[in-house]
Amino acid sequence: MAIIKRRNHIWMINIVLLLVFTLPFGVTQAQQLTFKSKGKVQYAITPEEEKMLDTIQYKTFLFFLNEHHPEKGIVKDRTAKWAPASIASTGFGIPSLAIGVERQWITREKAAEITLKILKFFVNSVQSADTNVTGYKGFYYHFLRMNSGTREWKCELSSIDTGILMMGIIFARNFYNLDNDVEKQIRALAAIMLGRIDWQFMTMPPTGKFANTISMGWTPEKGLHDFGWSGYNEALFLYVLAAGSGMENIERSYSAWFGSYKWQTPYKGLSHVAFPPLFGHQFSQAFIDYRGLADAYMKAKGIDYFENSRRATYVQRQYAIDNPKGWIGYDSLCWGITASDGPTEKHNFGDKKFLGYAGRGTSGPDYNYFDDGTIAPYAPLSSLVFAPEIVLPTIKSINKKYGDRLWGKYGYYDSFNPTAKWFNDDFIGIDEGPMLLMIENFRTGFVWNYVMKDPIIQKGLNKLGYTYLN
Repeated sequence: MAIIKRRNHIWMINIVLLLVFTLPFGVTQAQQLTFKSKGKVQYAITPEEEKMLDTIQYKTFLFFLNEHHPEKGIVKDRTAKWAPASIASTGFGIPSLAIGVERQWITREKAAEITLKILKFFVNSVQSADTNVTGYKGFYYHFLRMNSGTREWKCELSSIDTGILMMGIIFARNFYNLDNDVEKQIRALAAIMLGRIDWQFMTMPPTGKFANTISMGWTPEKGLHDFGWSGYNEALFLYVLAAGSGMENIERSYSAWFGSYKWQTPYKGLSHVAFPPLFGHQFSQAFIDYRGLADAYMKAKGIDYFENSRRATYVQRQYAIDNPKGWIGYDSLCWGITASDGPTEKHNFGDKKFLGYAGRGTSGPDYNYFDDGTIAPYAPLSSLVFAPEIVLPTIKSINKKYGDRLWGKYGYYDSFNPTAKWFNDDFIGIDEGPMLLMIENFRTGFVWNYVMKDPIIQKGLNKLGYTYLN
């Protein structure tokens, strides 16, 4: 497939020059903090809403149950017949199976068996600089062929997608804590994978726009990408992971990361570090409970990253209410612009132009990416933890208006566009995963509870100078 339909680093369209920040990092050994999950979100829901969330989660869970390789465990990027596996889909899939255990949709033994297959596959896969392998230097290729588990197309050795895979593995080694052979193997293999990542290999050179940041990727044909992960976007967790698993000079890298933060006030009372697509506010917090936690930058602003994402969610709703481009369907109960499939240009009419897969998003009328009237249901649902008071009414309204065309085998199709009279017919793993995890975090704090206790996460947050706001 020549065209890769994937949100592969879409934020690059908004590159800005890095600024130099000199903020304090790290804490002394005597000051080491213990960061704990705060558990479920304290928000009362009705029995009808409980049933609705049950149904959404169950149907979404089936994607990960049915779309993984029977021997390797790796999960497809999407349900399309041509689609390869995605290491990020696989990373989201690991805790998704465990949610199934908690919800009694699958036995613990079956979920552990699939998880062990995933770990065995990656640990035993070929790691070399060749072009037709699975990974190199502890990182893995973004897309893998379902039949062989080796690099698909000429995709990159991906830092962010490897990071999502590792966050799933961090979850697994804490959740699968029983004293039996399978779960002991899971913990042992997880340690191998987490321990062999060569962060220095994926570090950008000390000069240039992205000096010292974590590179977006590497290919055997061209080496490191020209772009590094500088903020703010979905890679927030990546720096915590790197800091906790041995990246050298991480303080310098983290300064480069938030050196290009864009703080803005699109609407009164909603100042925040902006990133237009909602997924950028959701991916990290699907795993790490940032409630009450702030690094030096956010502490200076007086808010934590959780509040930052709450404001970003409200901005999207207000943008839909204002609807500056006049799209059909946008209102206070129909919003959610993020990376997703789209109608494509074959649906164009008059002055209305539509895209296919794109990194859509908005941080207000003066800062948006590719807004063409396309809405993704996973966008508001993955913000359920941040703003349930506006997400729940929105989902109920979308269900009422569009549910008959928006609901399929694995729950919500990826996206729809009322202006183009278009409804998608595919499901995408990296959209299904955050939706399932965030609903469960809202209800029980499940994924947060297991990830936050991991020593890598604890060390990473301390190394980067995170503290509690209060």
